[in-house]
Amino acid sequence: MSQPPSRNSAARRNAEALLSKTQKREASFKQDQEREHEAMALKTARLRELRLAKEAEDEKLKAAAPPSAPRAVKPRRSKQT
Repeated sequence: MSQPPSRNSAARRNAEALLSKTQKREASFKQDQEREHEAMALKTARLRELRLAKEAEDEKLKAAAPPSAPRAVKPRRSKQT
């Protein structure tokens, strides 16, 4: 005749089930964080490339444009008290 499972073994099974569930949740959370980090890194790299391309284009346009005449400097008026 087999003995019914003791309370200790039932408690151990419950504890191991909770631990397993927690570990799965943590692993899933870490995986999600890693995916978000990679997505942010890709987005940052893409935006950096766009910014550098825009700055290079602006430099080309600035170099190709004729120099503009200097603006006339308006004399400052002193404050009257």
